[in-house]
Amino acid sequence: MRIVVAGGHGQIARRLARALVARGDTPVGLVRHPDHIADLQSDGSGAILLDLETATEHEVAGALSGADAVVFAAGAGPGSGAARKDAVDRGGASLLADGATLAGVRRYVLISSMGAGSEPQPGTDEVFASYLRAKSASEVDLTGRDLDWTVLRPGGLTDDTATGRVRLDEDVPRGTVPRDDVARVIVELLHEPRSAGLVLELVSGDVPVEAAVAAVIEPET
Repeated sequence: MRIVVAGGHGQIARRLARALVARGDTPVGLVRHPDHIADLQSDGSGAILLDLETATEHEVAGALSGADAVVFAAGAGPGSGAARKDAVDRGGASLLADGATLAGVRRYVLISSMGAGSEPQPGTDEVFASYLRAKSASEVDLTGRDLDWTVLRPGGLTDDTATGRVRLDEDVPRGTVPRDDVARVIVELLHEPRSAGLVLELVSGDVPVEAAVAAVIEPET
């Protein structure tokens, strides 16, 4: 599979690229800075220079030509304000979906966040609340489209060593999860077309990744 990853230089995105290469897939990262291209190439990934904050939907569609799937892994990042959270985490995800539609790429995996889908709790830091609202808006936009979408909401992200064991379901208790395990779950979701139409939460747990994905596809009766 040829999989285009928006935000290709991000921490999850680079882990995802390496995992996809190991699986035999062809990842291509969309990056904003030319000096990030070499990093992606060192991961075995292709790279396309494209800024989702300034690109048109036709430019995005061109970058997605020939792709089997897209993954939105972009983010405004630490230190950015509320306006940029909206521009990237909502606007960028929406633009990627516009481009995917034009390019005829139906499969779309959105990396969202646990806590999205509802109003932030009282007392939440305002910038983080803006981030969650942007993620919620991106989910609403994507799930209303005629695409084969999957939304993944990881818990708190860590750089801990992957365990290969997770808890994945429509609703799970709050917790943390290594970025490497998030990447592994995304790989399995991309290769499981029956995961389309699901909004899933993810934290560390006791179930091997493949079995966890299989369980949400074919829940026990």
